[in-house]
Amino acid sequence: MKYTIIAIGDELLIGQVTDTNSGWIARHLTPYGWEAQSFKVISDDSHSITQAIEEAFEHTDVVLMTGGLGPTKDDITKPALCDYFGGELVYNETTAANVRSVMAKRNLQVNEYTRLQAMVPTSCRVIQNQVGTAPIMWFERDGKVLVSMPGVPFETEAMMEREVIPQLLKRFHRDEVIMFRTFMIMGIIESDLAMMLDEFERNLPQCLHLAYLPQPGLMRLRLTGISADAETLKSQMTHQEKELHRLLGKAIIADEDIPLADILGRKLRESKLTLSTAESCTGGNIAHVITEIAGSSDYFKGAVVSYANEVKTCVLGVSPDVLETEGAVSQPVVEQMVRGVSELLHTDCAVATSGVAGPGGGTPDKPVGMVWMAAKCGDRVVSQVKRLPGDRHRVIDRATTEALLLLLRLIQQ
Repeated sequence: MKYTIIAIGDELLIGQVTDTNSGWIARHLTPYGWEAQSFKVISDDSHSITQAIEEAFEHTDVVLMTGGLGPTKDDITKPALCDYFGGELVYNETTAANVRSVMAKRNLQVNEYTRLQAMVPTSCRVIQNQVGTAPIMWFERDGKVLVSMPGVPFETEAMMEREVIPQLLKRFHRDEVIMFRTFMIMGIIESDLAMMLDEFERNLPQCLHLAYLPQPGLMRLRLTGISADAETLKSQMTHQEKELHRLLGKAIIADEDIPLADILGRKLRESKLTLSTAESCTGGNIAHVITEIAGSSDYFKGAVVSYANEVKTCVLGVSPDVLETEGAVSQPVVEQMVRGVSELLHTDCAVATSGVAGPGGGTPDKPVGMVWMAAKCGDRVVSQVKRLPGDRHRVIDRATTEALLLLLRLIQQ
């Protein structure tokens, strides 16, 4: 099944807000064999909305629309949908009751604009938004479906999972079974991995295929199978999964598409190891991605953001003489940082970073993007230096990934 995503909002077109809904929707529909025909970002304009819908329905049977449903005068999606599908806007008491319930949970009062959320087209079927005030609206015409959803990401995500995806799968049932296996690969670049798996790919059954999905520092390898025979497909997928493990060994660090911090956390939990971080150029970002994982309190004790040199010396015990002679961005400093935070917070493992995130502060010997990082596990300490490309945010994110990978390799040795 092919579908089109239409994201509405002037704020998206001027770059003030990033459209994250389209990517989320595509990632969550792909496992069911649904294929995105196109993503469109359009303005809060009635003509633009109508034109986008007409173009989408020329090529796809399903349109998923986000945005333009706020309780303000500049959101004109509902009137535009009335113009296209017919009907009129009427007050819906069930929707109004849902709005009052949501607002009460947030300890907020319903005002004149919020009440407008209960005005819905008579030409749609309303799906009550359990986490927000803007209703989800399901329209049908000539066998085609348009679902209009709020632009607030957590509302769209929650209601897609709870209501929209199940109803789409029921409405557009298919006989073929689709199965996925995703493997997280460490330490092998895309071209090398493709060469390693050349014969494996050539020998795959016709119903299976591989997709290479690179990301900074890691590779995601997705094995997809499509067949009308579920049992045979399951058997083939299991056999090929075992073959990939035989070929790639420890390079496979997870058999599912999960964040690197989650992979590391599972290893720490399995080994009953604790973790701390000492961060300079990453400014606490490593601790942030670690604590984004539910249950990380099982192994993560805390962090020291030693941005200033006096924190490195007074808190982490870095030698002032070494700082003077080698500079903060150096191997001996980052190794003293990792030992210092491990001792300070009494952890089995630790990671540390010190570098030049930019855009300024670089020198010929220590240019922007140069980051030293160290990892400690028990008595073992390893360190490495990386020259990371991109702007400040990219350097910090990439340094975070590389530091976590460094510790993961050390634990696996």
